[in-house]
Amino acid sequence: MVISQYYYTFAQNFIRMSITRELEQVITNRLFKKKAIVVIGPRQVGKTTLLHLVSEKLNKKLLFLNCDEPDIRKNLELPSSTQLKALIGSAELILIDEAQRVKDIGITLKLLIDNLPDKQVIVTGSSALDLSNSINEPLTGRKFEYKMFPFSVSELIDANGLITEKRLLEHRMIYGMYPDVVNNQGEEREVLLNIVSSYLYKDIFDFQDIRKPEVIEKLLQALALQIGSELSINELSQLVGVDNSTVLRYIDLLEKSYVIFHLRSFSRNVRNELKKSRKIYFYDNGVRNALISNLNPLDLRTDVGALWENFLISERMKRSNYDINYANCYFWRTTQQQELDYIEDKDGLLNCFEFKWNTTKKAKLSTTFSTNYPNSVFKLINKDNYLEFIGKQ
Repeated sequence: MVISQYYYTFAQNFIRMSITRELEQVITNRLFKKKAIVVIGPRQVGKTTLLHLVSEKLNKKLLFLNCDEPDIRKNLELPSSTQLKALIGSAELILIDEAQRVKDIGITLKLLIDNLPDKQVIVTGSSALDLSNSINEPLTGRKFEYKMFPFSVSELIDANGLITEKRLLEHRMIYGMYPDVVNNQGEEREVLLNIVSSYLYKDIFDFQDIRKPEVIEKLLQALALQIGSELSINELSQLVGVDNSTVLRYIDLLEKSYVIFHLRSFSRNVRNELKKSRKIYFYDNGVRNALISNLNPLDLRTDVGALWENFLISERMKRSNYDINYANCYFWRTTQQQELDYIEDKDGLLNCFEFKWNTTKKAKLSTTFSTNYPNSVFKLINKDNYLEFIGKQ
């Protein structure tokens, strides 16, 4: 089993013009430590390209297995250790792409690692729907797992320079940071619409029994209009015409497919705090805007504050993942409408943030919060200092 010359040439040409990803060095530092490396994240963010970026710099014999191919899946579904050894042959680096499509892939990976400890296996998956569930138990203690996202601001600054990216801030807030969007200037609208129509729901429809697929799109549009607001399951249920349990199930599937993510409300000891609320955010602003068919410039929009909040929180999430900076993340609000956009709870310290697009607007920590949580630090984030919040830590 070999990589076709056409595919290999295509991949090499694409790699040469790609933007360096922060995970590349992280993964390189983890190679050949007798563990699998698992990279998961949304479709179309460059996971396959990342595999080739890593492999082309190593003087190792490579085997690339694309699990979109039926014969590849068949060879990887519950093989014996003898069959695996024959399949791998003399390859030293094994790249397994779209691994979530292989039944019981975790058991296969366990056999690989236990029987061929000198080989390095790197696995990608575009969905946590099946992949995480099927590998977590078999690969306990046998894997390094990383999440990959659309381009980060830091990656684009490294590629294009600080001045250019600061000038493009409003553009990024509207069109987002998917690699195809960034790399196809002037065609952003068409590329985004293709992502939304062709890739966004693919894993959900591939792996789940969705009886009303049109509800997924209606639900996402409703969520897109509510970013930065507390989630009301009852309201969503009425809007999309399904019961509460179906709404909750679909939201869970959308999170596991890396379309959206949530923040929980922060609550410890203040009576009027909201204790069970959630906010939903999108991994990418461009996807959010395409879903509601609004790619207008900022000066023609009424949702700039929500866009800014989604942009900053999604970028902070990328930053924390790539830096392996573990913290519990929340928003805070009381029934009296006192609020904080974002809180990170790390090592007993609460870092609190308020987001304002308009640099003339002021904000401060509420007395209620500072009195009840004296171990807190407050920062206002706007266009003048946003890079401190989402830049490399």
